[in-house]
Amino acid sequence: MQSLVEFKDDVLHVTVPMAPLTTGDLTTRVAEALETRRAKHIKYFFEDDDNWSSRTLAAIRVFNIAAQKFDVKSDYSAIPSGAAKILSLSKPPLTDSAERAETKPDIFELTALTAFDALKVARELGQFVRESLGSFKRFFLGKAQYQRSDLLAFIQAVGPQALLIVSLVNILLGVILAFMGAVQLKQFGAEIYVANLVALGLTRDIAPMMTAIILAGRTGAAYAAQLGTMQVNEEIDALKTFGFSPMDFLVLPRMMALAIMMPLLVLYADAIGILGGYLIGMSMLGIGAVEYVVQTQNAITLTDISVGIVKGSIFGVLVAITGCMQGMRSGRSASAVGNAATSAVVSGIVSIIVATAFFAFLTNALGI
Repeated sequence: MQSLVEFKDDVLHVTVPMAPLTTGDLTTRVAEALETRRAKHIKYFFEDDDNWSSRTLAAIRVFNIAAQKFDVKSDYSAIPSGAAKILSLSKPPLTDSAERAETKPDIFELTALTAFDALKVARELGQFVRESLGSFKRFFLGKAQYQRSDLLAFIQAVGPQALLIVSLVNILLGVILAFMGAVQLKQFGAEIYVANLVALGLTRDIAPMMTAIILAGRTGAAYAAQLGTMQVNEEIDALKTFGFSPMDFLVLPRMMALAIMMPLLVLYADAIGILGGYLIGMSMLGIGAVEYVVQTQNAITLTDISVGIVKGSIFGVLVAITGCMQGMRSGRSASAVGNAATSAVVSGIVSIIVATAFFAFLTNALGI
């Protein structure tokens, strides 16, 4: 019989013994042979082709791990086909250098992957918006498949049930704005203009933006979790099987609820925020109630209130789109549902901030 380890034309021939106790020494001999001479690949042979076992295959796996750092490929052509198939399914673990190379791509690869991911998300968003517009078209034509009870339930969840958190956040925002303005305006004896600061800041920007952010964390995440859970339970597939449109039956009522309630919530947030500013003006600055109300009326116009309402409506649609889209494209596992809810909150807040910046440029350009 030939020796266990020998070179033949730049190919390292390794004869694997049936006795597993000899494989430890053989592994050392394979490594030493590869260190002393460069091999194109390793070709394996069995000492007994009829009596190989899982221990024999485990020994070959150990040899492959030892040879991996030399970037030498394995040749299983001389061993039984059954053993070769099993070995082809088993890959040795990555070495430290290979693991670093796989887990840390270079900057160009990262840039390309990020660009492809962004294009994929943009394409999915465009498709989802087109399907949403189709649902709205069917709704206005009276052909949409949805339940009115679902729409009323979502309106209840988005509107009355959200009043407490919207009240708390916006009244505190009015208090904060009044505090900030009072500190500076006191230096000039212009405390009365705290009413202008609070009213304008809230109605045009802060109340719509903060109300939308609250709903992104409260309602957008809920939409994503609900629809993601339906994906896991295959309820959406069942709707398709029975001929119902998931966009009409599931997404449309949720989007309609936010589109209807957001303008009302923004108006409520304006009023409750101005009330917070009034409490500070009256208690700290000694401004009378009538004086504060008159100053507020002179500070804001119907245009200012309308701008805030338009912003709030668009922010509500953005929250609904991001929440429903993340839920509809969720995976079919518990972790995927959590990821969808997280993505809905993050993407919703980012879209609201970006839209706020866009509106700031637009209103400034139009002189509104």
